[in-house]
Amino acid sequence: MEIILVLGIILALLFNFANGLNDAANSIATVVATRVLSPVQAVLMAASFNLIGPLLFTTAVAKTIGKGIVSPSFMTIDVFFIGMLVATVWVFLTTFTGLPISATHALVGGLMGAAVGAGGLDACTWPSPGSVGALFLYVTVSAIAGAFVVAFIARSMKEENWRGYLGIGALFGCSLMIPFLMITGILPISGILAIVIFIAFSPILGLIAAYSLSLVVIRLFRNSNPKKMNSLFNRLQVVSAAFYSINHGSNDAQNGMGAITAMLIATGILHEFTVPLWVILISCGAIALGTFSGGWHVVKTMAKKITNIRPYQGFCAETGGGIALTFITSFGIPVSTTHAISGAIMGVGATKGYAAVQWTVVRRIVTAWILTIPVTAGCAFVIYILYQTIFV
Repeated sequence: MEIILVLGIILALLFNFANGLNDAANSIATVVATRVLSPVQAVLMAASFNLIGPLLFTTAVAKTIGKGIVSPSFMTIDVFFIGMLVATVWVFLTTFTGLPISATHALVGGLMGAAVGAGGLDACTWPSPGSVGALFLYVTVSAIAGAFVVAFIARSMKEENWRGYLGIGALFGCSLMIPFLMITGILPISGILAIVIFIAFSPILGLIAAYSLSLVVIRLFRNSNPKKMNSLFNRLQVVSAAFYSINHGSNDAQNGMGAITAMLIATGILHEFTVPLWVILISCGAIALGTFSGGWHVVKTMAKKITNIRPYQGFCAETGGGIALTFITSFGIPVSTTHAISGAIMGVGATKGYAAVQWTVVRRIVTAWILTIPVTAGCAFVIYILYQTIFV
């Protein structure tokens, strides 16, 4: 058991390393794209601030990973080991093919698949029918309200194709209203359901924040000298990249923390879910090392293939994405930082018009997002069944 625990901790750190490797693009794509920092300078900065993030925030995300996905009675070291193994392999594969995916969702899928293999569907902490029903009701109401408001505004501005704004309004209405209802406690959602919700909402929140901030900046600096404006936002972009790196570390580094702490509980070393300081430090170090190594294929996709970015847009994307992450992390929800920054980059690109965004690349990225949880869950399920058949 002790050997398995050591191997499990090593695997959790390897997962965090792979996470940082893939998600290096989240923090540095825009500063590299705008040539504010060289690639080496950018990863050094990102790695440093990744270390700081988890020390500033609570470990609520780690608790969700360790307690909110798999039922306590099935939270064995075997389940965590196989779940992390599948997630780590998936993150490495997608990194080397240049796809920015969610390492968080890879881990969630891996844990769910291994747990179902161990104890059936009851092994996961599924939401209650009441929670799902309430969510469906509020999504429907907020979608209708959002569609009405946005279409009304478009029509009042004499947009000929105002009906085309109905879908956008519905999407924005849900993305803004559901998180608000969660904040106020009207819609108490956590665990797997919250993770699934924010697969859709985190990129939209990033898009809305970055798009809105871009419009404000464009308005404020519309008569400014372009050279002076670029010089100002070159400096500000370093600050915004550091801000995003802190948020990246605060959310994603907790994946490994949650897994390691859960394994310590499963082996009887810990008796309650409190993340030890040494677990925080080694998890932060692993993700920072991965970020320093840099996933250059993913950086290229994020920095150059979605849209062309100017310094003020890079600042808006990082700041908007960072604001969205700060909000989500405060609720202890393991969310995709990749989704948030991708949505933010799309948002700043959209200020230049629909054609400014390379939607073919976006569709490829979104496909990888959709596949991550089903693929990792399916693989982990099969591997756990094989493991039981051969070794148990």
